Amino acid sequence: MTNVYRRRRAVLIFCISICIMLIGVINQLGENKSVEQQNKKVQTTSNQQLAVDALDSLDVKGRAPKTGYARDMFGNGWRKSGDCNTRDDVLARDMTQLDIRDCKVYAGILDDPYTGKTIRFLRGPGTSSLVQIDHVVALSNSWQTGSQYLDSETRENLANDPLELLAVDGKANQDKSDGDAATWLPPNKSYRCRYVARQIAVKQKYNLWVTSAERDAIKRVLSICPGQVLPTVTG
Repeated sequence: MTNVYRRRRAVLIFCISICIMLIGVINQLGENKSVEQQNKKVQTTSNQQLAVDALDSLDVKGRAPKTGYARDMFGNGWRKSGDCNTRDDVLARDMTQLDIRDCKVYAGILDDPYTGKTIRFLRGPGTSSLVQIDHVVALSNSWQTGSQYLDSETRENLANDPLELLAVDGKANQDKSDGDAATWLPPNKSYRCRYVARQIAVKQKYNLWVTSAERDAIKRVLSICPGQVLPTVTG
């Protein structure tokens, strides 16, 4: 019985040793995968520009005169492609639970970035205005910070660029009007870092400048999120 016991004990010890080895191998593989994922994350992040650095690269000047500004200096309304237009493209991108027919958005749900509210959109003369498309850099602001010196095609591209456009609460859009970051920021404070980063990205893309007041206001926002990067996608 003693020999049987010893053999069983030896087999048990051997099995435990194999299990410990296997656990070690599995843990090592997991650590390697984690390191690989972290390295990939760092590499991805390093390819994105910090908003504060991009802000510092923009020229700082006073506002140019608003003389000559008109909406049609940026094209005749929304750019069209058949039955589709930029407004419906942005509504379809930014809303959920969509009802789309022939490129037109008839209904949807917007989680509004500017206010944090959930808005039920229904196309119609009395309801469409509840959700509006905001030019993140107001067109009149862009006119006074450099876009008046762009050619007409580039200005039309600016006005229809998905990077420049967001579906938002209609009242918030009206409250913003042609304000820059020095005069208006989204009431939803949790969105402000992404908002100003998007403004910077638009101004950088179209070689627009910022005023000193605008730059200082943006820097105050970014001081609470120094790691904020520029948006790298247009959606």
